[in-house]
Amino acid sequence: MASAGALVLTALAGTGYAATGDTGAHPETRGSAHQTDTQDVSDARIRITPSGAHGIGINDPVNVTVSDGTLTKVTMTAVATGTEVPGTLSEDGTSWTPDGPLRQATRYQVAAEAQDTKGRSAEENTAISTVSPANDFLGHLFPENGSTVGVGMPVTFNFDTAIGDKDGVKSKIQVSSSSGEKIVGHWLNNSRLDFRPEHYWKPGSTVTVKMNLDGLQETATFKIGRSQVSTVDAKTKQMSVVRDGKTIKTIPISSGSAEHPTYNGQMVISEKYRHVHMNAATVGLTEKDGKPSYDIKAVPHAMRLTDSGTFIHGNYWGGDSVFGKVNTSHGCVGLKDVRNAGDGKQPAAWFFDNSITGDVVIVKNSSDKATVAPDNGLSDWNMPWSTWVSSSASN
Repeated sequence: MASAGALVLTALAGTGYAATGDTGAHPETRGSAHQTDTQDVSDARIRITPSGAHGIGINDPVNVTVSDGTLTKVTMTAVATGTEVPGTLSEDGTSWTPDGPLRQATRYQVAAEAQDTKGRSAEENTAISTVSPANDFLGHLFPENGSTVGVGMPVTFNFDTAIGDKDGVKSKIQVSSSSGEKIVGHWLNNSRLDFRPEHYWKPGSTVTVKMNLDGLQETATFKIGRSQVSTVDAKTKQMSVVRDGKTIKTIPISSGSAEHPTYNGQMVISEKYRHVHMNAATVGLTEKDGKPSYDIKAVPHAMRLTDSGTFIHGNYWGGDSVFGKVNTSHGCVGLKDVRNAGDGKQPAAWFFDNSITGDVVIVKNSSDKATVAPDNGLSDWNMPWSTWVSSSASN
């Protein structure tokens, strides 16, 4: 597909590229949590419909219902902007619906909490994406127009289908920075085109994206916030958080075990979730009895680092003997936390509150011999600049 309609500046919120799975927060393909959550199971059963759906109509019904319990809290949020969708809870507390139509080409997270008659809590969440305007664009731009992001955020175009005339499409897009950095576009695959400078963006700069396709001109801008680069040392099991060149905090962590090591390399936060459901069975990680290697309904303070499922997240099931002392996860990076993300003084809560999408997380000294691939999430920085530039024309 060389061209079709006009390439409108529309962000598919959350990440600019396709996401799959029924929770909107994919379990780590190498695993995520260390063990199964053993809390007393609630009788309340929450159902969110549609679940994990893409391309739903802006007027299609979105419903949250509960059986054998009462809904205590429901939020529906545009992932990219954090804007909450107003909704109404039924008088009997068993159902919730949004009050009006949704936005086109937008990714939403729906999170619900409920209690059964014994006061035991249940949580569920999912992510849905609304349909794009008919025949008016080829793909999605990320980050969103008007947003503020970290220094590691590439400009990402994810097209709905494979692009045949890559040079032709790329020539219609110009990306510039107020700091004057040289910015080069690179096709990571047949449907994803990213732009980045040689080094991370300059803090405080403004990035402008201009497109001219089929005679229609569009412009979007986003701002680069402060610089924050956090380095996870899997050997020492510590993470140093460096903001604007100064170390502001060192946090004990637990990364992937010897059997399931964490990727080495530069990763970028692409999504933030206060809670996510992680179940190992969805990626084929099961025990001999067929049960999932982990199944945790509400992993707190979770931030996505790769498409394949690497997260940096809160861990409330690990004791003090874990953090800074032993690597126990199936591949994610865990920080000490409490259940329900209820204590803002916990290390995971601090890191979540002090991070934005586009912040960089570097993992080093992991026993994994592989470096995360550039197209796995927003990991563009793992491709050397010489390769990025030399093969930028028709990769």
